[in-house]
Amino acid sequence: MKRILSLIVAILLLAGVLFYRTTIRERELVILSTNDMHATIDNFASLVTAVNSCRDSVATLLVDAGDRWTGNAFIDLAEGRLPIIELMNHAGYNAATLGNHEFDMGAALLQGSIDCASFPILCANMQSHREDMTTPQPMVTLKTPNGIRVAIAGVVTNFDNGHPDGSNEVFEGLSFSNPFLAAEEAFKGCESADIRLLLSHMGDDMDMEFASKHNCCDIIISGHTHNVVDTLVGNTVIGQTGRKLKYIGATTVRLKGNKIASIDYRNIPLADYAQDSTTLALIDEIESDPVLGAKVGSLATPVTHIGFANLMAEAVANGTDSQIGFYHYGGVRLSDHPAGDIKLATIYNLEPFASQIHTITMTAAQLRKMIIAKFNDTNNPKESHRIDLFCTTPYDIVVDDNGEAIDVRFPRLREGVPYRVAFSDYIGKKYPSISGKNHTIHPILVTDQLLEYFRKTPNAKLNNQSLQRIIHK
Repeated sequence: MKRILSLIVAILLLAGVLFYRTTIRERELVILSTNDMHATIDNFASLVTAVNSCRDSVATLLVDAGDRWTGNAFIDLAEGRLPIIELMNHAGYNAATLGNHEFDMGAALLQGSIDCASFPILCANMQSHREDMTTPQPMVTLKTPNGIRVAIAGVVTNFDNGHPDGSNEVFEGLSFSNPFLAAEEAFKGCESADIRLLLSHMGDDMDMEFASKHNCCDIIISGHTHNVVDTLVGNTVIGQTGRKLKYIGATTVRLKGNKIASIDYRNIPLADYAQDSTTLALIDEIESDPVLGAKVGSLATPVTHIGFANLMAEAVANGTDSQIGFYHYGGVRLSDHPAGDIKLATIYNLEPFASQIHTITMTAAQLRKMIIAKFNDTNNPKESHRIDLFCTTPYDIVVDDNGEAIDVRFPRLREGVPYRVAFSDYIGKKYPSISGKNHTIHPILVTDQLLEYFRKTPNAKLNNQSLQRIIHK
């Protein structure tokens, strides 16, 4: 009898150990992430190598936080802009959200890319009222091979004028709700999920505000602001990889049973990885267009971001016989270029928005009002309190002890004299502080004027020094 009781006790103890190990077993998941790649596919072969090496050793998800195109002519001028989606399918992405630049070419083209994707493209705060576009699903729950359930939701920025950054016309028939409330709503009913992941194209500043006010997700993969971010707000980990696929985000989540034991986020340089040969062949095929690869001019010396800004301000002025030209910092999409050949693709990469040129007659007082309003802008702080409007005529922004602009001095302009001023779509359509006479939108593209510049100046030497300064009173 004692032997039977001992055997029963041993069996119960073994069952208890097995139950203990089963219920609180340790599991691990790595979430690899990208954001704001802007069709810069040069590092995609290294991305695939990094992803495959991770998948070989641990349960892995691959996600993206938006802005997949607008930045590489070989993608942006391709039919439907589909090559970037095909590369993402090849890499095995598991989910993505929408960025503001996904809307650049309108709803029909965006719908085509969504249909082409072999992974869900999520957006909880967008609703479509159009026949050529469906409303994206707000959230999806994925289950990894080791049984981890991950609830993933997506949101896109919507804080300025009722829709994401971009021209009003591309958002016709679409509506956008508050992304904070939409994200919180999307995660309701996800109590069975082990991990709650938000793919956010709101910007890391808004992500941090969201995490401080809402406790509905464990991880935020951030996009839109092009920053390299690795931070913790409350219990929420927030990571962003900058832009143009220089880094891949790696979030390691360890669970004990169904409870998160730890979350660790890192930004890993993709330059550390070899290039996958199959992916490299796909990239070579995409970038083999002989027209886009043709030489259109050359640079006598290297050029910086400021040098390109000065060039673009000059180009919009020359193209409309204007006395003054402006270009905004964010519209200059190349940060530098070495001396040597300029290809047609480079021109489209420098200005990928197909922007038209606007003109308006303004006085120095009206220019001053526009520049001060932009410098002190509280609605779009990432573009404020810096030289954002590069100009063909010099000016100094005078700031007070708090760093706020209080005056603008124009050494070459006369007060009260009307000047013909030129600028691009973004300034003309997004800056509410512009005032003047005869505001005209011309059927002239910025890219055409850049090409004209290099035709007339075949070995250009650009000015890399800013004509604008910030000075203290």
